[in-house]
Amino acid sequence: MVDLWRVVCDAPSVSGDEGPLADAVEAALRACDHLTVLRDGDAIVARTTLGRDRRVVVAGHLDTVPLTDPPNVPTWTEGTGDDAVLWGRGTVDMKGGLSVQLALAVELTDPVVDVTWVFYDHEEVAAHLNGLGRLVDHHPELLVGDLAILGEATNAGIEGGCKGTLRVEVTTTGVAAHSGRPWMGVNAIHAAAEVLARLDDYEAQDVEVDGLVYREGMSAVGISGGLAGNVVPDLCTVTVNYRFAPSLSLEQAEAHVRELFDGFDVRVTDAAPGARPGLDAPLAREFADTVQALTGVAPAAKQGWTDVARFSALGVPAVNFGPGDPLLAHKDDEHCPVSDVRTCYSALRSWLAG
Repeated sequence: MVDLWRVVCDAPSVSGDEGPLADAVEAALRACDHLTVLRDGDAIVARTTLGRDRRVVVAGHLDTVPLTDPPNVPTWTEGTGDDAVLWGRGTVDMKGGLSVQLALAVELTDPVVDVTWVFYDHEEVAAHLNGLGRLVDHHPELLVGDLAILGEATNAGIEGGCKGTLRVEVTTTGVAAHSGRPWMGVNAIHAAAEVLARLDDYEAQDVEVDGLVYREGMSAVGISGGLAGNVVPDLCTVTVNYRFAPSLSLEQAEAHVRELFDGFDVRVTDAAPGARPGLDAPLAREFADTVQALTGVAPAAKQGWTDVARFSALGVPAVNFGPGDPLLAHKDDEHCPVSDVRTCYSALRSWLAG
C-alpha cells in the first residue's frame, strides 16, 4: 500500500496535466475482469455489476496544486514502520485516499455491495472544469448510489457533509477628485470602512446539523480600489466569502449576506451549496460505526467545502474519509503519516469485503 502511494504521488499531475496518471489508472482498471470501465476526458469510472442490492460510490481526484520550486516530488520518507511519515506534494491532498481506492478497486473482486470507483480531474481549479461535475453532466446515472465516500483528507476519521460557500463583491462608490483637493470628491475607499466595520462586528455562528457542529465564517478576502496615487477614488470593492452551515440553502445564504450589507451594492460572484452530514442514512451510519470502532474517533463536521456537495445534490448521502491532516493540504511541507493510509485501507477494505 505504501509503495503504491509513493508511486502515485511521484507521478506529477498538477491540474491540467493529469493525463499520464489517468492513463496509468485506466490501464490498471481495464486489466480487471470484475470492473466495467468508462473514461470521460481524464476522469475514469470503474464499476462492479454483481447484482447487489446496495451500491457505494468511492471517489477521489487525480490532480494536485502546483509543485514547489524546487519540486517537492519525488516523495521521501522519514521514520520507520507505522511511525513513518511520507513527505511531498499530494501526500495529503489527496493521493493517499486515491491510492487506497485504487488498491481496493483492483483487489476487491467480490465486495458485499456493488462499488463504483471514480477517479477525476481538475478538482483544484475553477469549478466549471471539475471532472466530477463533468461526469454529473454527462453520466449522472453512473454516480447514483446508496452512499458516496470521498477520499479527502480527514486524519483517517469520518467527516460528514461540508459547508457551503458564497463569494460576493460589496462595492462602495464616491466622486473622483484630485488628491490635492480631496474635499472636491468623495473617497470610495474611506466609505468601505463601514463594510469592514460590519465584518469586524459580525459574530459567526456554530450551527448543529444532524448532530454535527459546523462553524460558520464571514471574511473579507480581497479589497481593490484606486486609480492613481494622486486621485481620490470613486470606486472600491471588498470581496467577502461566507462559509455557511449546510442547513442553509444558497438562497438563504445570499439573503443573509445582503441583509448584513444592506445599503451597499452586493454582487454574487461564486456560490456552491453545502451538504448535510448524511449520517442518518443506514449505509453511512454502518460505515461510520466501522471506522469509529477501528479508530475510536467519532464523526465530525467537514469545515471546508468538498465535492460531497455534488453527490448530495444528486440525492446521494456522502461523507469524507481519507488519510492526512487537511490543515496541511496545499502547504509546501505537505506530509502524511503512513499509519493514516493503512488505517483507511483497512477500514474501507474490511467494510466493503464484509
